[in-house]
Amino acid sequence: MDRAFRTTAPAAAVAVVTPQRGMTATAGSDHHSTFEIGSISKVLTGMLYRHVTELGLISQTTVLRELLPLEGHGEVGSVSLSSLAIHRSGLPGLPPGMHPLRRNLRFVIGGENPYGDSLVDLLNQTRNVRLGVPRPRYSNLGFQLLGHAVAKAAGSSYEQLLQDVLGAGFSTPARAEDLGRADLTGFNRFGRPMHPWVGEAVAPAGGVRATISTMRGFLRSVLDGTARGLSALDPVSEFTPRVGIGAGWITLEHRGREVTWHNGSTGGFSSWIGLDRDAGTGVVVLAAVHGSVDRQGFRILTEFAAPGTVPPSPAVNGGPAA
Repeated sequence: MDRAFRTTAPAAAVAVVTPQRGMTATAGSDHHSTFEIGSISKVLTGMLYRHVTELGLISQTTVLRELLPLEGHGEVGSVSLSSLAIHRSGLPGLPPGMHPLRRNLRFVIGGENPYGDSLVDLLNQTRNVRLGVPRPRYSNLGFQLLGHAVAKAAGSSYEQLLQDVLGAGFSTPARAEDLGRADLTGFNRFGRPMHPWVGEAVAPAGGVRATISTMRGFLRSVLDGTARGLSALDPVSEFTPRVGIGAGWITLEHRGREVTWHNGSTGGFSSWIGLDRDAGTGVVVLAAVHGSVDRQGFRILTEFAAPGTVPPSPAVNGGPAA
């Protein structure tokens, strides 16, 4: 079941999958429109990590220097992939070598992409990184390294491994020149168009793009058990009190039901994916505007997963605040 709505608000799309049906609603976009999904990229990377582990190509004790050229990089090479997958490696959120404050200033002033680095750039930026206490600490750097290390273990690039394992509809453009006509322009909350967040290095942590159709198909494969790397959804550690983490995926209780989820945000896009696995129901929300769509995602999932209810098809009217 598919619905499209005209709107002058930024483009948005919602997909809902239940045991009985799959639904998609769009506004200012269509099934070919490509969104930046931000940190939802991390749950994809987590599933790739678990898949490659299940193939026996890596293990729980595999460390970064076994897969990436990190000779002379000090402590970083000793970080285990398993600790990266649960944000417990001791790595900072970003490497100081990429000068994040300087880049953030250019992002705020001119809407520039704060990433854009190659894998070689990323590895050079980790040379002087020192590890902190291995406690839960959300790290983009950690998932960047995890994704590229897993790809090396599989003898592949990150994008190729992603497409081979989780679906050909995902893309990780390295340059703005790689974008096509279907790639949407994102906007900040004041309506200003933002530069696309592209780059080889950032792909596993926040550089994946997808259409709502791709996300709906992915959601269906996770719910019906055909997706690979599904053990990534199972919590193995506590991330914060009463919040568990698997490989990238977060699990918590919401209104008395267990929800496995993640969100994402780039300079011009917002995203949310969540599953009530007991109800066999999942939701994806994508919007071409910077902000949060968490409230909408949790609300839609609650409505469709509630026992004995048959909510109407999801509608996107006026953008992500629907």
